[in-house]
Amino acid sequence: MTPFGKKLRELRQERNVSQKDMAKAIGVSAAYLSALEHGRRGQPTWDKLQRIIQYFNIIWDEAEELQRLALISQPRVTIDTGGLSPSVTELANLLSMRIGDIDPETTDMFITRLKSLPDKRRR
Repeated sequence: MTPFGKKLRELRQERNVSQKDMAKAIGVSAAYLSALEHGRRGQPTWDKLQRIIQYFNIIWDEAEELQRLALISQPRVTIDTGGLSPSVTELANLLSMRIGDIDPETTDMFITRLKSLPDKRRR
């Protein structure tokens, strides 16, 4: 399950809405919604995301949070370490091989630490 899928399921369950009913209302299949919730589909398109936001009638901060979750919910990630140090390449490869072995506490520690780093994105 992705962060977006988890939130989508929570919103749907809070409002007692079935996947079938929601899917019909926003013009997608129930199978697509199920795949989003279970992490078999990554980010929804901008159009589908906007339909979901409108369907739940959410605005401002909650809508921005849902958009942020969609951006970080790609279940198949590619990391380009070209031009970076060998240790960064090693880290990326070890992480890809061992991600399933990391316990929840360590995962939370990694997330907290990575979020605290200054943003130095290459442009």
